[in-house]
Amino acid sequence: MSDLAKIIADPRWFPHVFNHTQGTVTFIRINRARLGQPAFLADATSDGAQPVAIPLDHIASASIETAPLHFIFHTAFCRSTLLVRALEQPGLSSGLSEPGIIASLVNAGDAGRWAVAPVARLLARSWQKNEAVFVKPTNHANVIAPALMEAAPNARAILMTNPLPSFLAAVLRKGMMGRRWARQLYLKMMGYAGMDLGMDSREQFAMTDLQAGALAWFLNQRYLEALTRKFGDRVRVLDGDAFGADPARVLEAVGTFTGVPIDAVRAEAIANGPVFTADAKTGEDYAAKSARDAAATQSAVVEDEIAKVGEWVGMIAQQAGVEVPVRGTLL
Repeated sequence: MSDLAKIIADPRWFPHVFNHTQGTVTFIRINRARLGQPAFLADATSDGAQPVAIPLDHIASASIETAPLHFIFHTAFCRSTLLVRALEQPGLSSGLSEPGIIASLVNAGDAGRWAVAPVARLLARSWQKNEAVFVKPTNHANVIAPALMEAAPNARAILMTNPLPSFLAAVLRKGMMGRRWARQLYLKMMGYAGMDLGMDSREQFAMTDLQAGALAWFLNQRYLEALTRKFGDRVRVLDGDAFGADPARVLEAVGTFTGVPIDAVRAEAIANGPVFTADAKTGEDYAAKSARDAAATQSAVVEDEIAKVGEWVGMIAQQAGVEVPVRGTLL
């Protein structure tokens, strides 16, 4: 086996970046312990080896042994990172949190569509015998969710979201950058899942940050509902708040849906384990962070603004004939 073939076959050589102008995939070497760390895989660096770029044509023609592959698509701030970290269980399943290469595919636009299938095969390499692989892309990658599902025809997907008040409270906790992110998300959603909202450019410009974020959330609900119609029994919708309230029940349901052996005993063990004592993104003590987050959004002014925006989006959804949030189907 050639050196390049060994890299393509070894999941520790992780596909990190797709360069559509050169037609190459850059691999970095990481160890299994990296999958369980809070930071996203997009921020990973190579562990003791120089990155290696391999032509995509070479990868596409290679024989790659793959495991069952499943996806967690999400609308942001809904505990999707916690879910994929909980599914990083050596001997059972591996959890890949926001691989950077999926963002590369999105950034490449139409030029990256031919790379989706070979990249999906690379992500599906088994880290350990009889394991499944769960991939949670960045929420901005929802635009290629259909392409990923079509590239992996046996894959199933959890579509995670949460109620609008929970989403907007999370936006506010991020401060100015959170509000800016909400506006950017609105622009992105209008680009690939937009609809005529009956507002001219001046009216859109005059929206508050939370109005823009709420419309982005609404368009995401509409998009998730379209995915449920397109892929039918291959997808299930999960309320992130329901996951936070009863993680063991959700983990058992994920196992039943995907065929991964997570029975009630195993689900309880994971839910009572160390993953749920630390913040999934930062590793900070979960109780301390939750208390600080709650304090940051507990005010009459904030609650009134969120309520008013919720009523406004509710009227838009009713006029559009869209049920929001999209109905949960995993539990």
